[in-house]
Amino acid sequence: MVKPSNNSPQQKKGLHPRNPHRARYDFPALMKSTPALVPFVKKNPFGDLSVDFSNPDAVKTLNKALLHHFYHVEFWDIPKGYLCPPIPGRADYLHYLADLLADTADGEIPQGKKVKGLDIGMGANCVYPMVGHRVYGWQFVGADIDPVSVKSATLLVDANVSLKGGIQCRLQKDADNIFTGMINADERFDFTMCNPPFHASMEDATKGSERKVRNLAANAKKKGSEKFKVQPFEKKAGNTPHQKTKPDLNFGGQNAELWCPGGEAAFIKRMIEQSATFKTQCLWFTTMVSKKENLPSINQALKAVKAKDIRTIEMAQGQKITRVVAWTFLNKEARDEWCGAWKG
Repeated sequence: MVKPSNNSPQQKKGLHPRNPHRARYDFPALMKSTPALVPFVKKNPFGDLSVDFSNPDAVKTLNKALLHHFYHVEFWDIPKGYLCPPIPGRADYLHYLADLLADTADGEIPQGKKVKGLDIGMGANCVYPMVGHRVYGWQFVGADIDPVSVKSATLLVDANVSLKGGIQCRLQKDADNIFTGMINADERFDFTMCNPPFHASMEDATKGSERKVRNLAANAKKKGSEKFKVQPFEKKAGNTPHQKTKPDLNFGGQNAELWCPGGEAAFIKRMIEQSATFKTQCLWFTTMVSKKENLPSINQALKAVKAKDIRTIEMAQGQKITRVVAWTFLNKEARDEWCGAWKG
């Protein structure tokens, strides 16, 4: 188990105090642990080492280096076109979850295999379960509706000795269900987590991707780092001047990872409604909420299912603010009894 760090020089704004990625990337150390990163690292005009964050191969290789260096994950890869998530933000969610569990257990973070989490939509990258298991020793079930994602995640777990026995990967065969089929009758989870699809359609997802690429270029120019090579969408034979194909993005993503009918709000509402069926089998249900304007309807849905406690946790990375909404159906007495199992 990797011990979480508390102190880092030149800390990045907003990241959790235990997040080891608060410091600027130590590229010499990362290149030493992952030589494949070397070709992607260049000096910017200020003499600082960096990578081109608009280059998908550079971002994926940086992820490999971060997972290897900080979490001792020896092998990590994803199929082409699948989501390549930013490791610092993924780690932040897990550290805030640890705080939530600690707050429920009189201030002590529960660690080890007695703590079990369910990651809804683990993706082909399996990052949440990997980091959570390596930092806190928690057991995980990763769920996904995409067979390729489940196969990829299973291969990652099997390929890393440090992950074996700590992560199970399950295929959700019914896209209408979130928890049914993933939480067995005799199972209890200390928490669930989810990074839901944010967009309501592929068109919205593509527009969001375009904005992200433009923002990457603008931020690079503003900070004086190397000029990003932001390519226009490729025009293929048969396209009209107004038809553009999907851009080759640094973070990728399949349909189920990026969008669903109704977008983030509809997905989370469905999750809330279905969570009530498993109210005694989970201590805390949680989800990321990207859009602040969705919070009122989410809170209304939680009140409708009579959640006993509702919490909104803000997370920041630079200027970007995201939120985790957590809810439980257990009263204080039931929560105290639940937490007693961690010490028994």
